[in-house]
Amino acid sequence: MDPLSLVLIVAGVASAFCWIASLVTKDTSWVDRLWSIVPAIYVWIFAIEAVVVGRPDARLFLMAVLVTLWAARLTFNFARKGGYTGMEDYRWAILRGRMKPWQFQVFNLLFIVLYQNALLVLITLPAYVAWQHPAALNGWDAAFAVLFIGFLVGETIADQQQWDFHRAKRAHRADGFLTAGLFRYSRHPNFFFEQAQWWAFYGLGAAAAVSAGAGVWGGALNGSVAGAALLTVLFIGSTIFTESISASKYPAYRDYQRTTSMLVPWPPRRRAPRH
Repeated sequence: MDPLSLVLIVAGVASAFCWIASLVTKDTSWVDRLWSIVPAIYVWIFAIEAVVVGRPDARLFLMAVLVTLWAARLTFNFARKGGYTGMEDYRWAILRGRMKPWQFQVFNLLFIVLYQNALLVLITLPAYVAWQHPAALNGWDAAFAVLFIGFLVGETIADQQQWDFHRAKRAHRADGFLTAGLFRYSRHPNFFFEQAQWWAFYGLGAAAAVSAGAGVWGGALNGSVAGAALLTVLFIGSTIFTESISASKYPAYRDYQRTTSMLVPWPPRRRAPRH
């Protein structure tokens, strides 16, 4: 069986589970609970299939290990925030309150369940590109792997800073929103590093295609770029919605938006004087 067919079967089962579970439990965060798990399964399917057909691929093994590290870190961070204890994402509750029940169920099926599960397949397709174009590892693989690890470390630091800040808030030792550490340079550094990892992952698939002689079109630039691109679009839309909630809770958040980059870490701008 072509490994992509197996991935699509697993994705279909995951989608059906998320939709049925959301109807039974009235909780729409089931995709969130699988978000950090199923991409690692998909990439390992590609890596293991290469072994099964008798051509084990070092690049696919590297890609699977990198995504497993990503999955372990993200799963840990999600679990310690109570993500597996039945806590629904607060943004879904807000959207549910703004829609009629049937409208929210359509949104639940088409966007929360189907779109997001499809996206989790798309971001792993660089591994399918590598499976289609077996080639020896080279310097580009090393560069993209180092970038992936660097972005993983950056996201780990940002999430830890956010975790420490919210623990301080619960202990009444802090209030408002986080503006220190990496959050001095980006309002959402963890979001930036999350997206950047999947762009580096795309680079590994592109390196395989180019090494196999695919050239620029279909090689350096191939269809699997849709995963990283759509993930970026999703994060930008989600960030804008999240910030609208933050700005309504904290009047000072508008000043933070004016002085600090939304995603890409950048030196903060000076606050313009008020007349």
